Amino acid sequence: MKRLATAWFLVLALSATCLLFLPGGKLRAQKSGEQTSETTLTDTEKQNLQEYIVLLRENLRQEKGQLLGGVMQFTPAQAAKFWPIYDEYDRELNKLNNLRLENMKSYARDYSQMTDEKADQLTRQALDFQKRRADLLEKYYERVKQALGATTAARFLQVESQLLSIMDLQIESRLPVVGHES
Repeated sequence: MKRLATAWFLVLALSATCLLFLPGGKLRAQKSGEQTSETTLTDTEKQNLQEYIVLLRENLRQEKGQLLGGVMQFTPAQAAKFWPIYDEYDRELNKLNNLRLENMKSYARDYSQMTDEKADQLTRQALDFQKRRADLLEKYYERVKQALGATTAARFLQVESQLLSIMDLQIESRLPVVGHES
């Protein structure tokens, strides 16, 4: 249970950290019951936040792997087959997540002067990310199925999809809606 709580904390921390920037490179600060205030970050502060994000992502991957292992309940023989496949999947997912983060940064930069063309470009990039991630999950479902059988592969896909959905909800619920002042 302690590992589960730690993993969820890291998911929430990473999600919140990735969304510290409001459109225009501003930091959002809000205390309970107060209006949101914005302060512009220096280059040093932006660099520090970027390094913090990298560290959180590394910790999140480790904790996510531990959580997944606990749910999957592998025998030593199954674990020996699964984890190398999962490590490949995680590297590919990380590359996709970097593309998503760049798209979110572009959204933040262009939010206050959003054009139809830019909105279309960003939306198409977001949809492309979703397709590519679904393709990645399908690819690794097949790899796990070949190595460990369909039931184990389905359990992997179910748990991984749940974790990704939770992270998506955390991220997307904090993004301002395009065309609305935040």
